[in-house]
Amino acid sequence: MRLLPERPFPPYAYLPGRDPHPTRDTDGHSFGTAETPPPYVEPARWRESTEYLWGVDLYNHGFLWEAHEAWESLWHVAKREPEQASFLQGLIQCAAASLKIRMRQPTGLQRLSALGLAKLDAVAHAHAGRYMGVDLNEFTRSMREFVASSPTSIDARPRLELSD
Repeated sequence: MRLLPERPFPPYAYLPGRDPHPTRDTDGHSFGTAETPPPYVEPARWRESTEYLWGVDLYNHGFLWEAHEAWESLWHVAKREPEQASFLQGLIQCAAASLKIRMRQPTGLQRLSALGLAKLDAVAHAHAGRYMGVDLNEFTRSMREFVASSPTSIDARPRLELSD
């Protein structure tokens, strides 16, 4: 299910070394797009954060680098709220870890997922397992199982399902 069905996906999911860089290459899918920092949105008002929802859509549909970029823009504006910044960085690292599967870098998958999951675990502990609509206990459990399976495809990665 799409959270922002009116927003079209990029024409390709960027893979470093295979595709034109989305923003630096003139053939990139987002070249020349003005980057405006998103507004800060408090964690409890996550449904109002278009960039957060966009990142979830991108991640859930296999646009891992693009999800990382969407959440990174939020991470920069959320640095005044350490738990929210840690949560976003955890999502960024889990998306980047999954991208390492496509890049055939299992060590990167292991390292980045461990970093991201540690951040998400800390946020889950502080917020009874749920933060910004994500059941962190379920997501981290599923992500650990996925990584432990030595995946060769991103297809079985856990998706982010948001609810109150």
